Amino acid sequence: MTAPTPPDGDMPDHVGAALSAAAGEIARRTTATRSIARIVEPHALTRRVLEERRLIHRDDSVRHQADAFREIRTRLLALGGDQNFITMVAPISSKSGGSFVARNLAAAFAFDEAKTALLIDCDLRHPSQHGSLGIDPANGGLIDYLDHPALGVEKILYHTGIPRLRLIPAGRQREMGGEYFSSFRMRAMLDSLRSRYPDRYLFLDGPAVKGSPDARILADLVDFVVLVAGSGRDTPGSIQKVMANFESTKLAGIVLNQLP
Repeated sequence: MTAPTPPDGDMPDHVGAALSAAAGEIARRTTATRSIARIVEPHALTRRVLEERRLIHRDDSVRHQADAFREIRTRLLALGGDQNFITMVAPISSKSGGSFVARNLAAAFAFDEAKTALLIDCDLRHPSQHGSLGIDPANGGLIDYLDHPALGVEKILYHTGIPRLRLIPAGRQREMGGEYFSSFRMRAMLDSLRSRYPDRYLFLDGPAVKGSPDARILADLVDFVVLVAGSGRDTPGSIQKVMANFESTKLAGIVLNQLP
């Protein structure tokens, strides 16, 4: 039996609803793009300084390295779909170059003029991002904000000299970060930072997985995990063992890094 057709006045306006939703999405993305366009980097780094700090850039002199990070970016974007996301980059063992990979992966996302990247140094025992980027964290960093949220997160967002890339340094050094990373304040801060701009991608520079539970605690707050294995440092057996600590749906891949 054929279902009766409702009178014209009772027909659901699917087309109108779809057009309204599409218009809202266009307006949202247009606003985000304008916000990104207004971001000004007051002291953009020169190519020489970028290379001294071991940062990728667009010139041919580092094309091989830049393309490697672009490839990781492409994989993450394929996994993330249309939404922005939070990625933790964590070395399997210390001195495997996790901070180097986190820094340059964030820079690769900032290459895209329609995106911004925010790098957060979560290696509380061995914070290094502010030094590697030549930043004086005079206003404090992550730990200072989590201890005193009245400080305001905007005060701990630092320019890096790379257009569309900002840094939140670790702040005061801490031996243990678990109580900070599992706190409501940490989760709320990340949610706020991601939702404020739909084209902002967050990267957490995580501590080594071996020897501390902090990276595993941070994994609960992120969408994807990228592990960094040191060439000649981490054995296939140790890599497999560490991989078992993370949800397979979050594990985006493993980077074999030859640089400390």
